[in-house]
Amino acid sequence: MDIMSLTALEMGRKIKNKEIGVVEAAKAALDRSEALESIVHGFVTLDGEGAIRSAQRIQKLIDEGTLTGPLAGVPMAVKDNICTKGLLTTCSSKILYNFVPPYSAQAVLNMEKAGAVIIGKTNMDEFAMGSTTETSAYGVTRNPWNMDHVPGGSSGGSCAVVASEEVSYSLGSDTGGSIRQPSSFCGVTGIKPTYGTVSRYGLIAYGSSLDQIGPVAKNVSDCTAILEAVASFDKKDSTSVLRENYDFSSALVDDVKGMKIGIPRDYFGQGLDEDVKAAVMAAASILEQKGAIVEEFDLSLTEYAIPAYYVIASAEASSNLARFDGVKYGYRAPEFEGLHEMYKKSRSQGFGAEVKRRIMLGSFVLSSGYYDAYYLKALRTKALIKEAFDKAFAKYDIILGPVAPSTAPRLGESLTDPIKMYLGDIYTIAVNLAGLPAISLPCGRDKKGLPIGLQLIGDCFKENNIIRAAYSFEQTREYERPEIAKEERR
Repeated sequence: MDIMSLTALEMGRKIKNKEIGVVEAAKAALDRSEALESIVHGFVTLDGEGAIRSAQRIQKLIDEGTLTGPLAGVPMAVKDNICTKGLLTTCSSKILYNFVPPYSAQAVLNMEKAGAVIIGKTNMDEFAMGSTTETSAYGVTRNPWNMDHVPGGSSGGSCAVVASEEVSYSLGSDTGGSIRQPSSFCGVTGIKPTYGTVSRYGLIAYGSSLDQIGPVAKNVSDCTAILEAVASFDKKDSTSVLRENYDFSSALVDDVKGMKIGIPRDYFGQGLDEDVKAAVMAAASILEQKGAIVEEFDLSLTEYAIPAYYVIASAEASSNLARFDGVKYGYRAPEFEGLHEMYKKSRSQGFGAEVKRRIMLGSFVLSSGYYDAYYLKALRTKALIKEAFDKAFAKYDIILGPVAPSTAPRLGESLTDPIKMYLGDIYTIAVNLAGLPAISLPCGRDKKGLPIGLQLIGDCFKENNIIRAAYSFEQTREYERPEIAKEERR
């Protein structure tokens, strides 16, 4: 039996039925990562010894009947901007090259409580700033579908290790599409929950009003189980929301009869790849055949989402990243004279080009004389975008569209033109500005054989609507694995 080809829930069931041991599953994940990491480079840190110790402890708890959850004993990965006690957490940046947190993020604690075995920390764009996982200080991650292409970003490592079956699932973070876009590029499923559903305590901040942790897995059922495990109210996080219901699994029903689905005309204009458009519209047609009511509508304000997002995100980043100064932890310049020069040299040498660009942009829009012209205007635009979504959800249960304008670009293409890279987030960032839940799941492949993602957006705290529609669509197609996942098993 090929353990790593199983979904997370399938593996969890086999562990529960004693068909697979937890240590056996952890070793299978570590062996697979060892075989592929020289090619894929999805991990920044692999923790073999810690994973085996954790697996032994979890096996005892399962045997005693203490751990009975559906994910108990299943190996997973965590994005490198989510704190893990005693395990290196770098945000894929030189400035945090030696940072070992003294505590774990609440999301990690929740997963450990569910019986997760953490194999390691995944590569990402530095401080989650980027759309390709090429701005990492530790080298690029490659797309398991085609090694000459990017896996997307910033959670590119988390999505690549799931696609290449190095782990069963992973946690990512989504500030402007950073779970959904790499999920689309890597042919896996990812959920960005409603803002406040998953605690941000221990998530190293990029844009505090936008960041949200979420799951990446092979299918909708796995993502739903992970979301149930990771979601919780946390008094340590001032933005955490106490929800009435954390039951997402009840939405795993193959039934969309009467569900109203809106397709924004704004999402299908100039710049959208024809293959992507055809695959997304074909998915809409399938849902319509299954009984959903599908209509086109004008969402409006779409063209203002990108400038508003980058002003707000960069402003929050310039504030959040001020703490990395070489004083208490992380990288410190080897030579300097005086405190001011230490700050300057440590930050100049420790941050990469994309992070510096966004810090400077953020500092500019927050500066005296420009605050009203840019930052306040962006906040007003954010409120208008939320209003536009509210109007849409008064009429529709979910909104359907593409995740990205194209499939995964080739390595090196995006970094030469940052503006083009920013424009690639056009379909995802408005979701974060409005705090909405959204899911990306595979809906086909383009002429080059690269995966295409379908995005379903729901109203706040209505994850169950997008889960139901996604699950219904998923029943019409088989999960496709990249050749690298098959070759290792021949």
